[in-house]
Amino acid sequence: MKILKGGVTSPKGFKANGFWAGIKKSGKPDLGIVCSDVMCSAAAVFTVNSVKAAPIVVCQKNVKDGKIKALIANSGNANCFTGEYGLMYAKKMTELVAEMVGSKADQIFVMSTGIIGRPFPYEKIKEALPALIKGMSSKRGVNFAKAIMTTDTIDKQIAVQIEIGGKVVILGACAKGSGMIEPNMATMLAAVTSDCAISPVMLKSALKEAVDVSFNAITVDGCMSTNDMVSLMANGLAGNKVITAKGKDYELFVEALKAVCVKLARDIVFDGEGASKFFEIKVTGALSFKQARDAAMKVANSNLVKTADYTDNPNWGRVAAAIGACGFARVTEKTLKIDFSVKKNVIYINADLGLGIAEAIVYTCDLTNKYIDINGKYN
Repeated sequence: MKILKGGVTSPKGFKANGFWAGIKKSGKPDLGIVCSDVMCSAAAVFTVNSVKAAPIVVCQKNVKDGKIKALIANSGNANCFTGEYGLMYAKKMTELVAEMVGSKADQIFVMSTGIIGRPFPYEKIKEALPALIKGMSSKRGVNFAKAIMTTDTIDKQIAVQIEIGGKVVILGACAKGSGMIEPNMATMLAAVTSDCAISPVMLKSALKEAVDVSFNAITVDGCMSTNDMVSLMANGLAGNKVITAKGKDYELFVEALKAVCVKLARDIVFDGEGASKFFEIKVTGALSFKQARDAAMKVANSNLVKTADYTDNPNWGRVAAAIGACGFARVTEKTLKIDFSVKKNVIYINADLGLGIAEAIVYTCDLTNKYIDINGKYN
């Protein structure tokens, strides 16, 4: 696997753009688009929050046939808790984009992120769309990455190159996320593109595998959002034999997809709101992957753990208490082993439950005074 410089426009046939459309008072980019030259196989995963933003409702319907041409996204306004008008505007966004890129409205993804409960600035978006689409380029992937940022301090992009069936296949991606991060999913948006030829069914399977070890293995503050979504579009322009079943080619694609998603997930945690330290929490000796991840997530979401380590006080007793709170009957003082190691601003916490062979890793960051300041003033 070769790491490339780039993001969503690195694979063949993808163009993007992003700029300020007047949604954010700051004047920072707030509207972006990613579009493929040809129709894509597509898959997506969404927040499980019962209060879902309008774009999530639209995308859950549009992804069902596994065919998507473009993705339109805005930041600065979540279009959530906006009632029937919010849903109408989300649908209208897909209709406008579809007309301009030559597809059907149900072949468009729409993403929104920002403040909840504010009237959606549809007219500003409608006015900006022609210029946004006209300016699309294979060199403007970074424009899209910046357009979806909210409290992020850096844009988050990656691209990788692999070989499948003798053909060069590229995956590109970007993500936003900094606070309100907690599976399933987190307050984050991620867009992944590829020129791999793969069926929608296999794409859906691959994305689930990748998300389980990446975006669903991170937490910043234990708060679940209403707008989270990871989209995956593959246009087949690499020319490899279409992947329609699990096998060597599928595993190569999944390996690359996992690498992309884990990198972006780690970037989100490193950029956690007010964060000064990054945690890797590994739980081993569990009876199942679920048990291991539940224990790791309990530690990651412990405010006692996160604040102690902010002040350089790696208190292993708080880790023991967090794991004990999971209620695993056979995990006791006699079975549980805990180890800390620190390398610069990265803290490694290893806990062995002493029960089996399953393991899981979760990523998080510390909680600082700056986190409180950012969120106290957010809206």
